[in-house]
Amino acid sequence: MRLTQQVKAGGCASKLAPGSLRAVLDTLPTQNDPNLLVGFDQSDDAGVYRIGEDKALVQTVDFFTPMVDDPFTFGQIAAANALSDVYAMGGKPLTALAIVCFPQDGDLEILGQVMRGGLSKLTEAGCTVVGGHSVRDVEMKFGYAVTGLIDPRRVYTNSAAQTGDELILTKPIGTGVITTALKQGRAQDAWVADAEQSMTTLNQQAAAIVSEHHGVHAMTDVTGFGLMGHGREMAMASKVVLEIETGAVPRISGALEAIALGAVPGGLMANRQYAECVVSDAPSSRIEDNLRTLMYDPQTSGGLLISVAPVSAGSLVGALAGAAVPAARIGRVVEGKPGIVLH
Repeated sequence: MRLTQQVKAGGCASKLAPGSLRAVLDTLPTQNDPNLLVGFDQSDDAGVYRIGEDKALVQTVDFFTPMVDDPFTFGQIAAANALSDVYAMGGKPLTALAIVCFPQDGDLEILGQVMRGGLSKLTEAGCTVVGGHSVRDVEMKFGYAVTGLIDPRRVYTNSAAQTGDELILTKPIGTGVITTALKQGRAQDAWVADAEQSMTTLNQQAAAIVSEHHGVHAMTDVTGFGLMGHGREMAMASKVVLEIETGAVPRISGALEAIALGAVPGGLMANRQYAECVVSDAPSSRIEDNLRTLMYDPQTSGGLLISVAPVSAGSLVGALAGAAVPAARIGRVVEGKPGIVLH
């Protein structure tokens, strides 16, 4: 059974459009709890709730439909993606609750493989599954609610990028268009293999290296809203401009070719509708259409977008490279009306 043929959209491309979600969140009343250090108001990666002077909980939930055909790999990706939000805040995952949506008459061996794949990544992360919940659903969905611990004095948010910072991205982009090409039967095996390798890699090591470096001001992971969507949130929350060198943004092999074949997920178009209003081109830039489109691609288990002081950027990139993390400098933070400028 090809899992990607059983769902309408796969991975983070199946998420609700960011503009629609924001329209609802903006209508909700605010909560006045002094221990709530990070809530949903800035669209950050996870919530942070203080439980002591030097201890806080960091909590997130993430689940989605299959974006690859192998059940075990799907489970690994779902786990890596859920854990990523904790790493993006600077936390350490502690426990997880599984979320399962599965057809009543589905093959239970497939479900078992999915859950074993997820468990393998949680074990790698030192995170313990303590339970979960399941419902009947014609489309399979899988993921986790993850709880971690964090020092409330050392929380990385998306709202503290500073003028002069350099921007570093720790994984290539392109998982959305490549998995869409897979669903359409147009993807080359090498493209899928590279995408799966990226999606099953935890952000654990990258986050650990970040925690050892001074000068990191803001961080977020690039997932369903794409580089432009999550970049928009960082720019707006920090009240800065992100200048992105599109040619420097690392991409998975086959990403531009997949777009040329028409493998454009609906989530990409939703991201473009959400973020393009704050994205402009630098005066002398000439950006190829497919490369521009890729900037909005919804990522599943994507990398960390880091805003770091320029004096620390070189050592951070070097340390990441030394740990085989494919990090790249992709731009800088400047003053101006909050938004994104592409070069």
